[in-house]
Amino acid sequence: MKRIAFSLSLSLVFFISARSQEKPKTYIDMAAIYKGDTIAVMNLKPVYVFAPLKFKNEKQRQEYSKLVRDVRIAYPYANKITAAIIETYEYMQTLPTDKERDKYMNDVQKFMMDEYKPKMKRLTKNQGKILIKLVDRQSNISSYNIVKALMGSFKAGVYNAFAGLFGNSLKTEYDTEGKDAAIEAIVIQLEQGTLDYYYTVNYHGYR
Repeated sequence: MKRIAFSLSLSLVFFISARSQEKPKTYIDMAAIYKGDTIAVMNLKPVYVFAPLKFKNEKQRQEYSKLVRDVRIAYPYANKITAAIIETYEYMQTLPTDKERDKYMNDVQKFMMDEYKPKMKRLTKNQGKILIKLVDRQSNISSYNIVKALMGSFKAGVYNAFAGLFGNSLKTEYDTEGKDAAIEAIVIQLEQGTLDYYYTVNYHGYR
């Protein structure tokens, strides 16, 4: 039973690994020959252009400013957590026995707690909520299922209950086109290096 459960967990982490690495290619992947000339054919990342935001009042403008700040803080942690999950999965694939995998998982858990717990404690309640959403975005699976896959159902339930004390839920899913559309816009701007420009346009009204 333990071996079956472990196999299911690895399958779930493999899903995380595969989905999180799906990125548009940006390198030359083929060349076309046209009238004797070699022409590079390239896949480029899409460029997103956003219309300036219109705020109904000063409160909305300040809320936008706080959201930008919170996403800036949470986004790097979400990337590090996703990278750690992928690295853990890849290394565990090289271990031959359940005993060695269990020991490695315990070591990883201790490292993650030592490394990130002090930093997580400095996050505000809203930053914690955004972090959970962004982990779901980056890995295409909820934080609860990640914990469940790596540490088991019991620990996942305990951690989710603990998160609930602070108004969070590890089962929170990211809604790109719905309630999290504003976060998604900020993340895209972060990723394409235009956040400072759009923040200046939206918050200060400069162009």
